[in-house]
Amino acid sequence: MSEVRDPAPDAGSAGSDEQRLAELGYKQELSRAWSGFTNFAISFTIISVLAGTFTTFSYAWQNGGPIAVSIGWPVLCFFVLMVAFSMAELTSRYPTAGGPYWWAHDLGGKGWSWMTGWFNIVGLVGIVASVGYGAAIFLNATLALYAVSIFGIDFADSQHILSETWLLFFLILVLYTVVNIFADRGLAMMNNISVGWHVIGVLVVIGLLVFVPDQHQDLSFVFGERINNSGLHDGSTSNLGFWFLVLPIGFLLAMYTQTGYDASAHTAEETRGAAMAAAQGVWRSVFFSALIGWFVLLAFLFAANDVTAVNDSAGFVGAIFTSALDSWAAKFVLIIATVGQLFCGAAGLTSASRTWYAFSRDRGMPGWSLFGRVNSDRVPFNAVIAVSVAALILAIPALFGKNNIPFAFFALTGICTVGLYLAYIIPVYLRLRAGDDFEPGPWNLGKRYKIVNVLAIIFVVLVVYSLDLPYTPTGLPWNDGFDTSVVNYTPLAIILPLIFGVWYLVDAKDRYQGPIRTLEEDEVTRG
Repeated sequence: MSEVRDPAPDAGSAGSDEQRLAELGYKQELSRAWSGFTNFAISFTIISVLAGTFTTFSYAWQNGGPIAVSIGWPVLCFFVLMVAFSMAELTSRYPTAGGPYWWAHDLGGKGWSWMTGWFNIVGLVGIVASVGYGAAIFLNATLALYAVSIFGIDFADSQHILSETWLLFFLILVLYTVVNIFADRGLAMMNNISVGWHVIGVLVVIGLLVFVPDQHQDLSFVFGERINNSGLHDGSTSNLGFWFLVLPIGFLLAMYTQTGYDASAHTAEETRGAAMAAAQGVWRSVFFSALIGWFVLLAFLFAANDVTAVNDSAGFVGAIFTSALDSWAAKFVLIIATVGQLFCGAAGLTSASRTWYAFSRDRGMPGWSLFGRVNSDRVPFNAVIAVSVAALILAIPALFGKNNIPFAFFALTGICTVGLYLAYIIPVYLRLRAGDDFEPGPWNLGKRYKIVNVLAIIFVVLVVYSLDLPYTPTGLPWNDGFDTSVVNYTPLAIILPLIFGVWYLVDAKDRYQGPIRTLEEDEVTRG
């Protein structure tokens, strides 16, 4: 897809990377120790087919059924790849930690930059919260299968699932924070190991689902069965309401899973040969995740013999494992998925903290002088803590739910997905608007940028529409039986940044000037 106009930078030459960074106005402050593979690995890890495909499978099952998975996944991933190609071209041109908000400033000005930065921050904090909570769900399920009881907490009972899951989430978030602060030098190795864990883990999961069950579903079920357990439109699977108001909710599976690949851009300042390597990391992580994820999902569907059991569990993928596999195999699958999700969340915090740091360095965040610093180990310590605290606060509503279903978790997935894709698409739109005046980097789309950018924009419009739909009739205030615990809070992903937009117009526009050249104003950005 790419067209190389300039020779690739020498991957072993830190000098050329630092020179390019200096041309963009920054000193080399973060440690540039990552290879191109490691850069790919962090985005691949954050996408994590052991996280999103497992934790949000239920939404596709409940809102569309097998067709939302088997057909919806590859179709939607094609459009995601258009977004990734568009972002890869921008990453190559601007290999800085700021990523999308930096691109938006150069292409559209400080107002565009401000809004992009805040959409990106909301989305990335949402990723940390949602992936951490998803890992807690699977860890809870694993502990339940092993009937673990510790410190007066019985994970095998079903009476305190929401509070137990939230406690596990808190402990997991603490683990993420400690790793990002004290094991920063090991993060690159962890991400490399994570790729192996995901690839081998996926092969093991598929193998178990193929060879252990005595029988499997047929092709007509996997590629033709429709399900509507949403409570909307009287359970119909054929009217217009199903196709336009129910099935799109199921698209959350692909849309949420395929996020976070901007991590390759955010870690460009830590990557050798970033103008090529970081750009390739963006699109390659999406491509391989789409391919591997589809095989995983098909394995789920072919093994879903007990449809009633899956329906009774509100589409939870664990019900497929426990109903189709022997106990040892079901436990093994849950362990593989849980560990993969732990890798994913740690990498998500790395990406989010780099964005918080970069946006603070450019005075876009409140308390910018505090968060725009690195410690003696060249770790953005304050930014890591800030993201962790923000993720903790964002996940508090997940303590409450209905029938042990944490609807707030699904809202978290929607918030981060919408926030991130709006941050992704603003600079893509601005690049399209710039046309041939845009000066590309070594990795670029050539003349194909127009069709690729347009398809990317169309996809993001679909993302915003789909993920803001109500999950269930009782989540709408004007319906009988309205219940706040089942409300879709995803529109907050738009409302919160818009509040910051008002703040920008009232006050911040006089302070925020976009990316600041630290080479010239180091004493200002340091406070």
